[in-house]
Amino acid sequence: MGDSSDESLDISDSEVGEYEEKFYLKLKKGDVRVKHADNAYRCPFCAGKKKQDYHYKDLLQHATGIGNSHRGGKVKANHLALARFLKNDLPDTGGPSQKPLSIGQQPVPKPKNEEKFVWPWAGILANVPIEKQMDGRYVGESGNRIKDRLSRFNPLKVIPIWGYHGHSGYAIVEFSKDWSGFNDAMAFEKHFESDHCGKQDFDRRRRHHRQQSYLYGWVARAEDYHSRDPFGNHLRKNGDLKTVSEITDEEQRKTGKLVKNLANVIEAKNKHLLDLECKFTQTTMSLEKMIEDHDKLQHQHNKEIEKLQREASEHSRKVILENGKLKSELETKRKQLHTRSRQLDKLVAQTDAERKKLDDERQKNAMINSSLQKATDEQKMADENVLKLLEEQKRERMINNEKILQLERQLDAKQKLELQIEQLKGNLQVLQHMENEDIDSKQKIDDMKEDLETKIEELDYIQTLNQNLIIKERMSNDELQEARKELIMGLKGALGGRSFIGIKRMGELDEKPFREACKQKFPQDEPDIKAAILCSEWQEKLKNPDWHPFKVIITDGKEKEVLEEEDQNLQSLKSELGDDVYQTVIKALLEINEYNPSGRYVVPELWNFKEGRKATMKEVVQFILRNYKNHKRKR
Repeated sequence: MGDSSDESLDISDSEVGEYEEKFYLKLKKGDVRVKHADNAYRCPFCAGKKKQDYHYKDLLQHATGIGNSHRGGKVKANHLALARFLKNDLPDTGGPSQKPLSIGQQPVPKPKNEEKFVWPWAGILANVPIEKQMDGRYVGESGNRIKDRLSRFNPLKVIPIWGYHGHSGYAIVEFSKDWSGFNDAMAFEKHFESDHCGKQDFDRRRRHHRQQSYLYGWVARAEDYHSRDPFGNHLRKNGDLKTVSEITDEEQRKTGKLVKNLANVIEAKNKHLLDLECKFTQTTMSLEKMIEDHDKLQHQHNKEIEKLQREASEHSRKVILENGKLKSELETKRKQLHTRSRQLDKLVAQTDAERKKLDDERQKNAMINSSLQKATDEQKMADENVLKLLEEQKRERMINNEKILQLERQLDAKQKLELQIEQLKGNLQVLQHMENEDIDSKQKIDDMKEDLETKIEELDYIQTLNQNLIIKERMSNDELQEARKELIMGLKGALGGRSFIGIKRMGELDEKPFREACKQKFPQDEPDIKAAILCSEWQEKLKNPDWHPFKVIITDGKEKEVLEEEDQNLQSLKSELGDDVYQTVIKALLEINEYNPSGRYVVPELWNFKEGRKATMKEVVQFILRNYKNHKRKR
């Protein structure tokens, strides 16, 4: 990561030592590499700079200079840790690099003189037994059988030489091209020479025209390569003449070329590895920066939430104080007008004009007083409504808490009674099986039976009470659902498009994303009609009970249905019409699976569009009353 990005995460001078120790431990563990070759070092904190490779002294000078500069706190800490690591844990080990080990080669047997051999290595078999057939052609032993007889010399192939009259009595023995093949060929030749069946023996007996019944063999050389015998033509077509030195030099050239290629590959791999390490270092530091930024954003978010809560509480307090102040002012004005009215009543009008004037003034005062009284009454009603809502919320919480506590107490009492009944039954059975039946034991048994009957009656009473509470809760829930249905039926068509409380059809597709996608994909083919058709088709597909792209997973020991996002239909839709249409279909699919998984048709629901959730009965009633009051004022 570059210095500029580190400076953006500046730290105070008091934290430099802590960060220096942190990055020094990372360097010491080997999490970040500094040395990349014998004399090549890199700064892991300046990976984005133009200069990458440094000598040891240059890198130490670079780290010490930035560590003592006026750069950002984190940049200084990083480079101080690097300088410390170079001094203490990575001393200068620069020097001439060791030479790479060369690939070992087998020792090449050198002949006494530089003879030319046929290459690939080949041996010649002469005087192979042949027989004359009725048609005048000669036949002899097959190559595979001869190869089996010569298996100790590891021949690759034995090729009989055929001519115009059939088998010529000669055969070529091919050996492998490496030095092991050369050793096998020389062993082949020595074997025949030890039996006096070598090339010289064959030539000597052939010059004296002696009858030959032995098999002769030798390694093919230049003389055989240029021979006019039947095997000479085969050797010239399939081989070449080379000395051992020439073959050795060629092998060394090939080996050197291979070593050079391998060295280039290793160098390329090392370079790629260095690049990957630099990218890893950059990614690691970027991840740390992201984590720090996330922590800061989370802290700021928490502060903003606390600030908003304080502001909301302060606003509510100010509204209540202002309402009280306005109420007090209205009461003061009403008293002033009442006093003024009494003063006017005490005045004695002398003339009719004065009386009429007084009457007019009384009427005006009465109208003003009436208006003020209405405003006072409305303010009082608003205050009462606010207090009622607060009390209703508090009462509902208390009732719910009381129900939960009552059910818990009843459950504890029921479990306690069941345990006591089982204990009494066990004690009763023990006493009944006792051998010594005295009067005290009988009295204890009678008392325990009476206690057991009392406990059983209490248990029956608690079970009956619990059942009655469950029935009442179900009745209340049924009444609530019936009320929601009536509100849904009554509010259809009565709510405007801008109201935040309204009716939402759960599981119904929004046609707008389909329209936008069709405008981009089918600009020439009436996209609105195409969008309506596609939306209708997918709405029908949502109603199909055979298509259920959900899977069941187990979370905390409970089964839970989650959407199968890899479903073929959904993936096909995403690739054809884009992510917006895909998300719209998924949203409708989840709504149907939640509100009507069995029928799979659209269900109306009271909805809070402002907060994007299901509306409560309290919110709906408050909304209706507020609209009623506004409508009444307008009239």
